[in-house]
Amino acid sequence: MKWLQRLLSQDLPRSPLLALALLLTFLVLALAPFLFGGAKSMSVAAKILIFMLLVASYDLLLGYTGIVSFAHTMFFGIGAYGVAIASLRLGESWGALAGGLGLALLLSMLLSLAMGLLSLRVRAIFFAMITLAVASAFQTLVSQLSDFTGGEDGLTFRNPFGISPSYQPFESAVFGLLIDGRALGYWLIYGVVLLMFLVLLRIVNSPFGRVLQAIRENDFRAEALGYRTVAYRTVSNVLSAMFACVAGALLALWLRYVGPDTTLSFEIMLDVLLIVVIGGMGTLYGSIIGSVVFVLAQNYLQDLLRFAAKAFNAVPLLSDLVNPDRWLLWMGLLFVLSVYYFPSGIVGRLRRIRMPAAKSDATAPPLS
Repeated sequence: MKWLQRLLSQDLPRSPLLALALLLTFLVLALAPFLFGGAKSMSVAAKILIFMLLVASYDLLLGYTGIVSFAHTMFFGIGAYGVAIASLRLGESWGALAGGLGLALLLSMLLSLAMGLLSLRVRAIFFAMITLAVASAFQTLVSQLSDFTGGEDGLTFRNPFGISPSYQPFESAVFGLLIDGRALGYWLIYGVVLLMFLVLLRIVNSPFGRVLQAIRENDFRAEALGYRTVAYRTVSNVLSAMFACVAGALLALWLRYVGPDTTLSFEIMLDVLLIVVIGGMGTLYGSIIGSVVFVLAQNYLQDLLRFAAKAFNAVPLLSDLVNPDRWLLWMGLLFVLSVYYFPSGIVGRLRRIRMPAAKSDATAPPLS
């Protein structure tokens, strides 16, 4: 158990239900190529993994530092475009991917550093507005530089041969699965996301992370104690941007395509905000649970409504309400209810379920 505590940076789930949910999530995602044969199911599993990293990186900024930014998808897009452009210009090789990701990380670091140093001295609402303006300007710039970024049509590229769909390292199936480059690419994403998540856990549970939480709670007191709050916020902004950049690169590798709608749209930013709130702010585990709930609802709610519409076909009003075309209405209603009944997020709710029992055990008289 001590090795697990060290692996999780002493940040255990602190709830049996949460621990079980996390364990099942990572097991199912690890075995997804064996469990789900369809292309849609695999894409949903890959999207869950990528959103886990993207949302966790944003939670470092919002949940742990208390900074609201609307430019997070800009760094997400920089990572995706960096990989795509390098693959097209330098060829489909691992060196091109490494070079593209390296340049994307450098650009993300410089932009986030400049935004932090120039903007984090102002009030929180003004910083949020500045990030929104910068993200909108960057999206417009990407759309207009069609010779370089593909414009609104985006860019389609090829992956290295090792993770290309045509690559098949084994002639026979392994446990019923004919492993190909698509499956290997999925496991590459899984491994990177798992590693990045453990690094984020280490960051938020380090002395640096404790200072970030102190700044979130009371920045004036942290400043009085001698901490340079602007410097800490800026570093948090840079780290968050770089993790988001890696998530964007993973999305580009999976889709083998990048465009403004897939990485830079404001809808993705709203999705990230929703997932943080649903999972629980200030808890990296909330990014896992929230991503699973959100992505599954986003992809399969229409199918459930279609099934319900057939079941209630004889009831005029009810069949009209559960029409698959109204899936956004039901999705919004589900999230309003989840925020109402889980104000501290799903993770906070699960942890509170355990607390009364733990308290009663602590206050119980010893057995004679």
